Amino acid sequence: MIATETKAATEGNTATGPETALPLQGLVVLDLTLARAGPTCVRHFADWGADVIRVQPPDTGDEEVIGRRDGSDYQNMHRGKRVITLDLKTKAGHAAFIELVKRADVMVENMRAPVKHRLGIDWDTLHAANPGLILGSISGFGQTGPYTARAGVDQIAQGMSGLMSVTGAPGGGPMRVGIAVADLTSGNLLALSIMMALYERARTGVGRWVHTSLLESQIFMLDFQAARYLQTGVVPVQVGNDHPTAVPTGVFPTLDGWVNIGASSSKQWTNLCRVIEPAWLDKPEWQSQADRSRDRAAVHEALAERTAQQPTAHWVEAFEGVGIPCGPIYTIDQVFEDPQVRHLDMTPEVDHDRLGKMRLVGSPLNFEGHPRKLRSAAKITGVDTVEVLRSIGYDDAQIAEVTGSST
Repeated sequence: MIATETKAATEGNTATGPETALPLQGLVVLDLTLARAGPTCVRHFADWGADVIRVQPPDTGDEEVIGRRDGSDYQNMHRGKRVITLDLKTKAGHAAFIELVKRADVMVENMRAPVKHRLGIDWDTLHAANPGLILGSISGFGQTGPYTARAGVDQIAQGMSGLMSVTGAPGGGPMRVGIAVADLTSGNLLALSIMMALYERARTGVGRWVHTSLLESQIFMLDFQAARYLQTGVVPVQVGNDHPTAVPTGVFPTLDGWVNIGASSSKQWTNLCRVIEPAWLDKPEWQSQADRSRDRAAVHEALAERTAQQPTAHWVEAFEGVGIPCGPIYTIDQVFEDPQVRHLDMTPEVDHDRLGKMRLVGSPLNFEGHPRKLRSAAKITGVDTVEVLRSIGYDDAQIAEVTGSST
C-alpha cells in the first residue's frame, strides 16, 4: 500500500466518541481523469477516505489551464486528493506509474479507448502488473464498437441518447438538460461499479475492468420513457414541464412566481379539488386518471387560473396540508437559503492555502457517525510528487530522473 496521511483522513470523522476511520480508509486510488465524468466518480472516493493520487502530466505553461485550477469547478471536483506529476510518455515516468499501479487498489480514467494503448496503461498491461487492481473507465460511446475511437462530451451524449428529444417545450426543438447530466450520471455509475468490483475482489482476490460510457448511462437514465417505447412502440415527445403521463403534474403560475404541483393519483386529485374547486370533482370529463390525461390541457389551464390568484407560499402550505406533493421553484441562490438545505449541510467549508476559505458542494451520501467534512482543498500540480515517489522506494536519483529536477 502507498503511505497515506492517516491523521488527515481520520480527523473529525465522528460526531461523538473516539475518532474512527472513514469508510474507504486504506483504499488507494490512482486518478487519471479529465473533464467531469471521471472526476465525478473519483470524488466519491476522495470524500470518503480513500488515498486518491491524482496523476497529471507536466504543465505546458498554458495560462488558461493553470488559471482554471483556481476556479470553482476545479476546486469542487478535485478536493481531497494528493497530486503528482508524471510524464507517461517517457520511460522513467511510465515505469514510476507502473510501480504505483502495483501498490494501488483502483485506477480510474476517462480517456478515449485508443489512448490507453498508446500510453501503455491498458487493461492487459495493468492487470499483468497488479492482478488485484480494479480499473474503472468511462468513454463517450463504449470501449468497443464502431464509435469507440470517437471523442464524446456531455451534450453529444444527451443528443444521441434521445434525452434532448424529450426535454423542452412541445415544438421548441431539442433542448439540453441544464446540468452535465451524462457526465454526472456516468461518473456516479462507475463509482458504483468499482465498489461492486471491490466486493467481488474480497471473495476472489482478483481485480476486474469495469466501464461505462456517457451514451450507455443516458440510455439507462431514460428509464420509463425508454421502457414505454420498448413495450408499446410509442415514441415519447417533449411535454415541457408537464409529466408525460401523470395529470395534473407540472409548473403553475402564482401571484409572486411559480409552484410545482404533482397530484396525479385519485386521492391527490380529490384533495386538490377540495382545496381549489370542489365542483371539479363532478366534472364528467375529469372523473378518472385516464380522463384527466386525455384532457390534460384543459385541466392544467383551469388549475393555472386558480394558482395565479395566490402567492407560492399559500399554495405550498395548502397542498402540503392535504398530502399533495408541491414546492417552490428556486433560483440557485434561493436553494442555499432554504431551511431544509441549510439543515442538510450541503455546503461544507474547506481552507485553501492560497485562496482562503471556500464552500463547495457536499457529498449527498450520509454515513451515520461520519458528518460531512471535506478533507482538503484541491492542490496544485505536482505538489506531492516527491512524497509519493519516496513512499514507493524511489531515491533522490530516481526522483530526479522522473521529474527532471533535483530534490
